[in-house]
Amino acid sequence: MLLLLTLSASACADLDIHTAVRLALADDPLIAASKARSQAFRDNAIADGQLPDPKLKTGIYNLPTDNFHIDEEPSTQLRLGLQQAFPRGNTLRYRQRQSEWKARSATATAELGARQTSLDVRKYFLELYYQIRAGEIVAATRKLFSQLVDITQSHYATGRVSQQDVLQASLELSRLDDRTTRILNEIDINRATLMKWIGDPALLPVNNAFPELPLPAAREQIEAALAEHPAIRAATAMLEAENQSIQIAREQYKPGWSAGLEYRKRFGDDPDGDDRSDMMAAMVTVDIPLFPKNRQDKRLSASIQQATSVQLSRDNKLRELKQQLDMDYANWQRLGERSMLYESQLLQASTANAQASLNAYQSGVTEFTTLMRARITDLDVRLADLRIRVDRAKSHASLLYLSGEDQ
Repeated sequence: MLLLLTLSASACADLDIHTAVRLALADDPLIAASKARSQAFRDNAIADGQLPDPKLKTGIYNLPTDNFHIDEEPSTQLRLGLQQAFPRGNTLRYRQRQSEWKARSATATAELGARQTSLDVRKYFLELYYQIRAGEIVAATRKLFSQLVDITQSHYATGRVSQQDVLQASLELSRLDDRTTRILNEIDINRATLMKWIGDPALLPVNNAFPELPLPAAREQIEAALAEHPAIRAATAMLEAENQSIQIAREQYKPGWSAGLEYRKRFGDDPDGDDRSDMMAAMVTVDIPLFPKNRQDKRLSASIQQATSVQLSRDNKLRELKQQLDMDYANWQRLGERSMLYESQLLQASTANAQASLNAYQSGVTEFTTLMRARITDLDVRLADLRIRVDRAKSHASLLYLSGEDQ
């Protein structure tokens, strides 16, 4: 119901980055799968801590084969028994702990999936925002170039410019049309990609405001929190599960045993005419691990190696997260510096240069090539400014992936 209400509200408004993330998290099958896997391990943990089911045994023993009379021979018996097995040492307890740790790993994996989904949706949304706004910038520039083509053709009719200027103006206009087509193609691709997570709302108009994200924590705080990143917690939980496997392997050096109780019914009469007495039997069976070299020793060694492998993989993952933090934080800072430079100097300078070139061209002071170069430079500066702000927001989203929304 909440998802339907959100979709209805989204249909009446522009799509923003927060709505896109909320829709994606509300219906992500991978997150739901990890949660189901976690619950499955929890249920298994309860079952793993229980003793094996007892075994019921029955049968007729010592039945004569010449006539199959059950009351002829004194040794003929109907036996009814119950047997219970007890695994070696504390195997049940360690198996239960192993499943509990696997459940924790699956829970952390679900949280990791939520963070990854938020990161992916944000990055694709930001790229979609860039392409849409870039298309608007190119459209505005095309309008100016179309006017320049008209001006150039007018000047060519009066002999003020050469035919080459008219051809170059038409060429630049066609190049803008080609750029517009490529931008539309990228818009379609990014919308199609977003539909994987949010469905039809990806086709909604995108909000004009630049996407804002929660402020990231300080670099030192993010680095200190990497050990609690869900990817690391999932790996740590799996390491603990493998440590339980080591304990299970060590328990296999201990004897396992089973206990049983039988009731033995006898038929017929004794020679003195009395009924034959029924009997009871109590039994204990014990495993004797006399030759552990090729069984217990190998399983223990394999469990230790597997735990070592998981630990090394976890350590490597922590290094990768640290590297990602260094790269993303550096990008976020440097792109912020570049964004300030564009906002304070380059945008104004490129606009002033384009306007001055137009005035000079209309006055016959400068050549058409200089005017074209100034207009193209102004377009490139505006697109570069937009790209820098979007790329910085992507690095911002990566920092949130590393630190979490609650940092």
